[in-house]
Amino acid sequence: MKKQLLFLLAGSFINLNSFVFKSSEDTGSNLINDGPYIFKADDKFKVLWIENNIFREDDIIPENFNSIRRSFNLFFDYNDLIDTYLLKPDYGQSYNRIDSISVISDIHGEYNTYIELLKVNGIIDKDLNWNFGKGHLVVLGDIFDRGDMVTEVLWHLFGLEKQAAKAGGMVHVLLGNHEFMVLRNNLCDIHEKYRKVEAISGTLYSDLYSESSLLGKWLRSKPVVITINNIIFVHGGISLEMVHRNLTFKQINRICATKILGKDLQSVYSKELLKFLNHTDGPLWYRGYFEDTDFCESKLDSILEFYGKKHIVVGHTVCKVTTPLFNNKIIGVDTGIMYKQPGEIVIYKNGFFYKGCPAGSRTRL
Repeated sequence: MKKQLLFLLAGSFINLNSFVFKSSEDTGSNLINDGPYIFKADDKFKVLWIENNIFREDDIIPENFNSIRRSFNLFFDYNDLIDTYLLKPDYGQSYNRIDSISVISDIHGEYNTYIELLKVNGIIDKDLNWNFGKGHLVVLGDIFDRGDMVTEVLWHLFGLEKQAAKAGGMVHVLLGNHEFMVLRNNLCDIHEKYRKVEAISGTLYSDLYSESSLLGKWLRSKPVVITINNIIFVHGGISLEMVHRNLTFKQINRICATKILGKDLQSVYSKELLKFLNHTDGPLWYRGYFEDTDFCESKLDSILEFYGKKHIVVGHTVCKVTTPLFNNKIIGVDTGIMYKQPGEIVIYKNGFFYKGCPAGSRTRL
């Protein structure tokens, strides 16, 4: 890892003023464009990227950050770099009296679909800036893998989080099973583009999200489960087994962050509780609401009663369209974006749930 990082930090220093970042889709399938990746080393910031198959880097200082920000279309300030490395996880995230909520899940690097859904449903404006006021946007994990524009999605959400906070709103990025996979170096599902990124940069893809990287540090501060009003938000689901173990959401978030995230499976599976949380009945992988024929409303009511909530909103299990179960007690929002489907989002407004369609129309659930 040290040799790889030294390689990353040993490149040419160039002027970014004339550089405009383009995706691989813009430049042809044989040319790789990716980044930026920002690292902190010895109290200095470096920006690393690939432009037309050429690996590049530059220092970041306050005087050149505006140029860098314009070059990569970043929506945040230099001070946000500093603040990110001071982030401490909040294991007990609970929010109340929120009037407007929007939810999207399982983006899987499909940047264009993600952007279009947010635009047509009024979450962002035509210039991709926050347009949801004091509302809360919840992203239910699985930004990584499968698609070829993961970096672009992550940077947009990173900047959108800052814009939302200034407007009195919030962006909640939750971790899904694919975030946990990538951060422990399980790269079996990354797009072939990122194999080429590994070759050009001379480093493992997962090391681009190490704790010394800005995005890696940011992701490691994110929770697995949160609550807003009377709604539970989680990537996979909350199983009855979690209730039987008397696990609070604060405990789940703390254990996942400190004992599972970034750890190899051998060490995780050596402890029974850790294996449980990272397995089929855990919050990252659970599919029981949709696939377990024995799952029934009485079991669901036991879960909701234990946690004192009325709804659970989940991703992870592809449902093609937004799928409410048991009179909206469960809402599945993974609508197949990873399969190049146009996708949908869920919008909560004044106590009611709506399906936000690709054309911008809303249908009450």
